[in-house]
Amino acid sequence: MKQFDLDDRLEDFAASIIRFYSNNPKTFAADYLAKQLIRSSCSAALNFGEFLGAASDKDKANKLRIVLKELRESIRNINIQTKALIYKKEDLESLNKENDELIRIIVTILKRY
Repeated sequence: MKQFDLDDRLEDFAASIIRFYSNNPKTFAADYLAKQLIRSSCSAALNFGEFLGAASDKDKANKLRIVLKELRESIRNINIQTKALIYKKEDLESLNKENDELIRIIVTILKRY
């Protein structure tokens, strides 16, 4: 996969999260988790942009580790929402699948550094 495709894919993932939560349930837990998921998914996309501009391999690896950390936080958040019955598993399935695929891609890229 070309890096610019991954860049777009991370941005699309963050945008999908934002759109999904535009009408989130109005409970404290749902609001808290939605805001945190928006932050972590956007952070993954933004830090990938930092990776693309990094000057050294060490800096690139560091940025990718941050992207991976944020994606892992995102997937954990989605799992918590499912287990807490805030959303049905089916409602979050496409986001969960994309998140998992992005993690696998980032891990593969990170092995190069």
